This record gives sequence, structure tokens and C-alpha cells, in this order.
Amino acid sequence: MPSSVPRTAAVPALVALAMASGLLAGAPASAASSGVRIHGIQGTGRISPLVGTPVAEVPGFVTGVRTSGSRGFWIQDPEPDRDAATSEGVFVFTNSVPAVAVGDAVKVSGTVGEYIPGGAASGNQSVTQIASPTVTVVSSGNPLPAPVVISERSVPSAYAPKGDPAAGGSVNGLRLKPRHYALDLYESLEGMNVRIGGSRVVGATDPYAELWVTVKPRENDNRRGGTVYGSYTSQNTGRLQIQQLASAAQSPFPAANVGDTLSGVTEGPLDYNQFGGYTLVARTLGTVTDRKLKPETTRPQHGSELAVATYNVENLDPSDPQEKFDALAGAVVRNLSSPDILALEEIQDSTGATNDGTVSAEETIVKFTAAITAAGGPSYAWRTIDPENNKDGGEPGGNIRQVFLYNPARVSFTDRPGGDATTATGVVRTHGRAALTLSPGRVDPADAAWTNSRKPLAGEFTFRGRTVFVIANHFASKGGDEGLTSHHQPVNRSSEVQRLQQARSVNAFVKDILAAQRDADVLVVGDINDFEFSATAKALADGGALYPAIKSLPAGERYSYVYQGNSQALDQILTSPSITSGAFDYDSVHINAEFARQNSDHDPQVLRFRP
Repeated sequence: MPSSVPRTAAVPALVALAMASGLLAGAPASAASSGVRIHGIQGTGRISPLVGTPVAEVPGFVTGVRTSGSRGFWIQDPEPDRDAATSEGVFVFTNSVPAVAVGDAVKVSGTVGEYIPGGAASGNQSVTQIASPTVTVVSSGNPLPAPVVISERSVPSAYAPKGDPAAGGSVNGLRLKPRHYALDLYESLEGMNVRIGGSRVVGATDPYAELWVTVKPRENDNRRGGTVYGSYTSQNTGRLQIQQLASAAQSPFPAANVGDTLSGVTEGPLDYNQFGGYTLVARTLGTVTDRKLKPETTRPQHGSELAVATYNVENLDPSDPQEKFDALAGAVVRNLSSPDILALEEIQDSTGATNDGTVSAEETIVKFTAAITAAGGPSYAWRTIDPENNKDGGEPGGNIRQVFLYNPARVSFTDRPGGDATTATGVVRTHGRAALTLSPGRVDPADAAWTNSRKPLAGEFTFRGRTVFVIANHFASKGGDEGLTSHHQPVNRSSEVQRLQQARSVNAFVKDILAAQRDADVLVVGDINDFEFSATAKALADGGALYPAIKSLPAGERYSYVYQGNSQALDQILTSPSITSGAFDYDSVHINAEFARQNSDHDPQVLRFRP
């Protein structure tokens, strides 16, 4: 039986079959159950004990109406029971614009179901609902049930119980403990009218009119207003996603940056969706106060310092508006202070996502380097290797790849021809020093670790007579991983398997360089798509070959990306022992991830050292 299904004989086989479409719908009963109240439908766990059962004339007050997307309305029982584990609210799925209004007293008949946003394979929890409803409006204009206040004091510090090993690690069959676990508290309030007071924004407004707040202002906070994801056991329990019931035409959603405050009353039903889990769908939305967060600027490198940076420019191609090129170029010049070497990720080919067989990115790169020069930056030279068509993942037809930009007035590139999409560069020892056989060259492109993923780009640079090896990376994405609110606890991180293999491949190549020259200066840079505390980072650093330089920063500064209100590190620069043992200066330059208006969704990283 699938682990999403509670381990109880009362759940028929039809439930498992229905899960494939995301809707749990057990075998119909012979007659509708009457006298059932909402807390009886919700039960003391995540799955309704009445799943698949017709119910008749369930009473409640309408607390919210959704007229788009998954259309329906929420009702709440004004006569709660005394069990904190049972929610008093439930969603009524109508599949059409509901003919009810907030404040209506209604009686609802229909069939109890469990809908899984994103489908059963997503690992998401399910939403208890009444489907195929018949609705009777008894009266209108009634006062709503008093909201439950979600606050720093009410949310437990522990995130979730450990899942039942006999159920594949699922928590679905466990009784809720809302006073012990944050996810249990939120589940016990599913569908209910809830309220938050003044809260800090920890995830900027996104294109879908959503933002994230925390009700725990001191939980892993940093100086710029975010909340930092520092380990797999510090999920930041105070985070909540905020949406709005009203459409943008009726009431524009505020543009908020990390560190802004949402003050006043934000109140509405507590929902669960596939893009963030528990979400307060605001019937009443508070006021955003701008705290004037500014993009950071890193200092210029000194004459004897080599500045190396990495920047994911988010699927840049010539069809993007000139404004994007100019904004990214301006950031390179002003915010990154024109680094000597810049490794770019997500440079698309010259026809972008048009799937026409084009693999060259020359037009994209020339347009970008020209924009940098126009912004007052250096005339960067560049090196890259074109991928095989549609073999490196990313947007189909886009052929994203890594590209080296370098300032020839400060740095020279050692060209050793022969590198192409399928030929691996190697390491040789020449005159007592390490050298690449191909520069630029790809690292072990035939290794299965790089299937449908970007292959590392290695290059050999010279600065003030000293050779520096740079390996630019864009590891496999986190696509397919379950969200933190999954019913599996701990969650399944299936994508980590490939990144672990990729990390081992890069680590082995770095060890080849160090075997040829123990004191070689090697930098592994790029969008690693994993955290500094992850198994991926540990595999990269294995044997002391590399050190994640972001660990040199205070814990509150270790982030380059904000996802679902968690500030986290995906972009990294790792250093070989010769660099780690000397003085280096590291900066995660926060210019995008915390802002509603972004030129990319990643923050660039800069490292300065004296080779």
C-alpha cells in the first residue's frame, strides 16, 4: 500500500488508485452520514476517518470564497470540540464559482475526500475536503468565528514528528500533536480562520502574488531580515506563505522585499498547496512597510588580489530585453566591482529556448560582454565549450552552459586546444607543475554523473605569473525533491543522488591536480544547487581537497538564494589548501534573492586572494 495512505483497514483499495490523480476518494457508503460535524470529518490525523463517505447537512459559517484555480469555499463550525488535534474548518470543492458569500451560515452535503496538491508522487500532504456538494444557505451576514492567532508563542520549536518506518516514513497515520510539532499545529488548523499579527517578510513577493513571513522574529534571523536555513534540522518553524483571496484587479498584491514588515491584521483560511505547503489565504491583508533594503556592493580587489566570481544569470539569451542585459552588466560592474574572472551559469545558446539545433552561445556572450563595457566595465574576453544539443538539461532548446569571462588587462588564459563537448580534459605534470591537457576543457563528460546535466568547465589562468585553475560548475537541480512539508519526515531528497556523484567526479579531478602539484591554486565555483552542510559539499571537500569558502562567513551570511522563506546557500566557491591556508576574502553579494524585483534569482559570490 502506498505510504501516502494511512495504515488502516478502513481505507479501501480504491483510495490507492485514486491517489494517482491526486484525489483520495474511498468507496461510497450506502447512505449519507447525518449529524456529522467538521471536527468529525477532519479527525485527529492528517487523513479524514470518513474519506470516501457521503455526509449530509454539515453546518458551518463561510469564512472564505475562492473564485479561481481550485474553486470553492471554506466553512468553519462555530461549535468546536475540545480536542486541539481536530480542525474545525474544511474546504468545500465546487469546481465552479461558489454561490455563497463570507458570513453565510450553510449546510453542506457531499462526499469527503483527500486531495493531494501536485499528485501523490509529489510527497505533499493532502487537503481534506467535501466534494460534489449540495449547499443550503440558512442565513447571511453572520459574524465569523474568532480567528486562531498564530504567533511566536503558539508555534512549537520542533518542526515535525519522525514518520512511521512501517509506512515508508509517512506521518499520515500518526495522531497530531499540535503542541509538540509545528507541522502538526498547522495541520490541526487546516481550513480554519487564522490570524497573524505584525510579521517580518522573509521571502519577497513572487510573480504569483505570494510572499513569506515569519511569526518568529528571532528564529535564525540575519542582519538583512531573512531567516537562514542552516541545517536539515532547522527548518524555521515560524515561516508561513501568504496569498490573497481577492484578485489583483480588485486589490493589488503588495511588492515586498525581505526585511519588510507586514503589519496590522492578516486573516483568512489556512490552506495547503503544492508550492509551499501551509498558506494563509488572506481575506484581510495587512500593510507592508518598506524597510529600504538595498543591494550590496562588494569592495574592489587590490592590485595584488585576484578576484574570482560566480553568477547564475538565469537563462540569459539574446531574446531577453536589453534591460535585463543592462541590469546584469551593471551589477557586474557596480555590485561585483568588475572581478578579474567571472564564471557564468545559465548562458543559453544564441536562439534561446527555440529548439532548432543551435548550440553556439556567441551572440548571447557578445551581447552581454558589450553591455558590461557599456556600463563602464572591462572589455572581458571569454571562453566556453558548446554542449551537445539538448544533452545538458535545463530549458529544452536553450542549451545552458558555463562561460568564463576574464579581464585580459589583469589575467591571461592558457589555451590548449582540443576541448569539445565529449572530450575530457586531463592533468599532466610539466616542469614540476600541474597543467591541463585541454584548456578550456570539460571534466569527465562521459561519466554517468553528468547525464542530462551541465558538465564542468575547467580553465587554466595566469595572474602575476602564478597559475590558477578554475572549474566552473552547475550541478543537477533539486527538481523532484519533496518539500519541507512533505508527509515523509524526514523528506525524500532524490535529486541529491546525482549531485553526490557529480561532487565525487569534481573532487577526483581536483585531487589529480593536487597530485601533480601539491600547492596548486584551484577554485571550484558555481551553482552547486546544494547547501554548505550537505553530503554534496562534504563529497566535494573529501580528503581536504577543497574547503567551502562560504563557511568563512558568519552563519547569518551563508546564503545566495531564498526559497519558501528560507535563506540558503546554493552558489559556492571552494578553495584548494594553498588558498585556504593563506588569506582570502569571501563575499556573498546579496543583490537579487531578497528582492521582489530581480535580475536573477541567485546572488553572485566573490572570492579575493593573493596567488
